[in-house]
Amino acid sequence: MPADMAALISDLTAETAEPRDLVSGLDAAGWLTPTPAPGWMIADQISHLAFFDDAAVTAATDPDRFSTELSRAEGTSEITPDDIAIRYRGLSGSELLDWFDLSRRRLIEIFAGLDPAARLPWFGPPMSAASAVTARIMETWAHGQDIADALGAARIPSDRLRHVAHLGVRALPFSFLVNGLEVPGEPVRIELTLPSGEPLMLGSSPRSSTPSNLVTGPALDFCLLVTHRRHRQDTALVALGPVADRWLDIAQAFAGPPGKGRRPGQFADQNIG
Repeated sequence: MPADMAALISDLTAETAEPRDLVSGLDAAGWLTPTPAPGWMIADQISHLAFFDDAAVTAATDPDRFSTELSRAEGTSEITPDDIAIRYRGLSGSELLDWFDLSRRRLIEIFAGLDPAARLPWFGPPMSAASAVTARIMETWAHGQDIADALGAARIPSDRLRHVAHLGVRALPFSFLVNGLEVPGEPVRIELTLPSGEPLMLGSSPRSSTPSNLVTGPALDFCLLVTHRRHRQDTALVALGPVADRWLDIAQAFAGPPGKGRRPGQFADQNIG
């Protein structure tokens, strides 16, 4: 079944409101609040989202320019997340919010008119327009979590987490490769529970058989794990089988190196999510 771009755009719009609401009332000092991402302030989380929204728009509207700029940036090592964060630290909070609003609005307008199956260049293999929007949902949710954690704010999880979970499952092979490990041949079944109580079944293991490798638990915990916003020990996820168990130690839904993630017990004084 083709991806429903209108539904994806609707979910991205809803997800956008959460981090925006968290930062809209911050004063200058509030924008400089450290987040759980080492070395990053709240301002860096917003500049990161705005920068990659602009990149996604360029990939969709001028793919040749995107590829040229990416090659140049890679050749001069100007494309790491930390480099991007440092580059925009001269902007005020209001300037960052205006940038994010404009970039996100333009992204939504452009992608709403694209064929969901259209192939776009990106940082790594090309991906479909629908996958690009799904990735923006994941990034928005994950960086919104960093902002919420920095402010000690509780978020009410939604079933939009299914998008993050899908990316986390699809990235299973990459999770092994980026850690220098052989991609396992055995399938893994994932059985999660969405915040609404609805089940979410993912993975390649046949539903009619008893899986040798199985992951179960709350979808929120799985999404926090695959975005590296919580350590595995601080989730209620359960793994059955050696492949499932190893995967949960290294799972990630995002491109690039694994990074340091979060420490066990780092959020012991907060409600999960």
